[in-house]
Amino acid sequence: MIIYHGSTVLVAKPEILVGEAFLDFGPGFYTTTSYDQADRWARIKMRRENKDTGYVAVYDFDFETAKENTVIRKFDAADMDWLLFVVNNRRGIPFAEAVDMHIGPVADDNVYQSIRFFETGILDAEETVKRLKTELLQDQWTFHTDKMLSYCKFIEYKEVKEVK
Repeated sequence: MIIYHGSTVLVAKPEILVGEAFLDFGPGFYTTTSYDQADRWARIKMRRENKDTGYVAVYDFDFETAKENTVIRKFDAADMDWLLFVVNNRRGIPFAEAVDMHIGPVADDNVYQSIRFFETGILDAEETVKRLKTELLQDQWTFHTDKMLSYCKFIEYKEVKEVK
């Protein structure tokens, strides 16, 4: 299967970045099955870093073989389990179990706002999950181990330029 990674750096050889522990799915290498989502990630990073060029890297991921040899946790929806998992990762609480990859919905701006309201006590968990169910979310596939990355091979990249 084809997956994508958007950034301001061309990533031909993916690595697990432990320094980014406070992301939705914790430390790892983040990808998606949506080219548009990867392009959006690249553009967000370009704005944050004040750069005029980004990249969408394209990979072939041998998911079928990976499923047989690794531990994968998949969230089918932005439900209560997903919400608590994301909030714990944002707080820097490590995973309870050893997992090579997490797959699930990616939080967009509307979702971020709902999660923030939950974190600050404005919304309770049930109301937050109810709001999340109304959102159409892209996916993210987060690699947490080098073993999982061994099933991912770089194919090519597309350059992303800021339209002026």
